[in-house]
Amino acid sequence: MWICEKCNRGFKNVDQNHFCEKPESIDAYILGQPVEIQPILQELRTTINAAVPVDAEVIKWSMPYFVVVGENFTGFAAQKKHISFFPGAPAIAKFADRLAGYGLSAKGNTLHIPYDRPLDTALIADMLRWSLENL
Repeated sequence: MWICEKCNRGFKNVDQNHFCEKPESIDAYILGQPVEIQPILQELRTTINAAVPVDAEVIKWSMPYFVVVGENFTGFAAQKKHISFFPGAPAIAKFADRLAGYGLSAKGNTLHIPYDRPLDTALIADMLRWSLENL
């Protein structure tokens, strides 16, 4: 077990990415990430806001979430080697033919976007628009 020297929380993985204090906003969340991935996270945020009518940007479960039609609609989390993006299992199934090269969570509801791959904003927007149309 690894213990963070700043917050004394214990983690399974050494140097696990975490916030010692919960971020209060998506801006704070992004600024708390390594500087080289901040532009990618900001681009994802911009893509989400352009694709669907976001009612609110919030922090849920210590990560950015976007409320659409009064519901927690989508979100993302910065990981060590990828961004976890949460479009939901139905959207992932619908767009499976466009997801070659991406990882998926065991439950099939989270897309893993590697940092070394350009962000496919068209794919993300298509998934979100489809999800909104199929609520």
